[in-house]
Amino acid sequence: MPRLAAVIFDLDGTLVRYHGVAFESSWGAIAAAAGVLDASDRLLKEYLPRRDEYPAWVAADARLLEGVSVRCVSERIFRPPLAEGVAETVDRLRRRYATGVLSSGVELVAQRVRDDLHLDFAVANRLHVRDGRFTGTSETFVHLWKKREVLLRIAEERGWKPEEICYIGDHMNDVPVMPIVGLGIAVHAKDEALIRSSDAVARRFSEIPGIIERFEAGKPLSPLR
Repeated sequence: MPRLAAVIFDLDGTLVRYHGVAFESSWGAIAAAAGVLDASDRLLKEYLPRRDEYPAWVAADARLLEGVSVRCVSERIFRPPLAEGVAETVDRLRRRYATGVLSSGVELVAQRVRDDLHLDFAVANRLHVRDGRFTGTSETFVHLWKKREVLLRIAEERGWKPEEICYIGDHMNDVPVMPIVGLGIAVHAKDEALIRSSDAVARRFSEIPGIIERFEAGKPLSPLR
């Protein structure tokens, strides 16, 4: 029977749902808290179709935050609004598997979620901070459209085979990950391509442990779609 070693989650729209911003994202939540949401949304419209230019998009979004107080932003975005059922589900899963976040969202939020949920790791994009304020600079560790490559690197670093990983996501940029992992689950699915590429679709987060149990028992997953 197949046996999983790790469960890896997308962040924005999957574990965390910031309502009122595009894709329920940490980028949008931070922009809103900093008072630059309109400018950030313009960047989204400009760069979303330009898939090769994601690092430039991250850099442009980061520049909007130059000089903004991290404390003031944090007061508005924390605690991160976990999706319904996340805390209980993750608590069950982390007792049996390594758990982590792989996100093209913001490290500031990903690390807070890692700590709140007692996950093993979080990999996301970094906004630089100096003297308590955003510097307007950044580092892109997870390209929006290249999560597959980052997941493979995580697996190699931690000694996992891709087929020993369950990956859980919600949107189109999660699609390339699904074919390479042992079990791909769509939750809060926002894209038909993701539903087609996933092994199972969860309507609620609380369904995920049962899906994993069926997978490891060798039982069919198709009725869960």
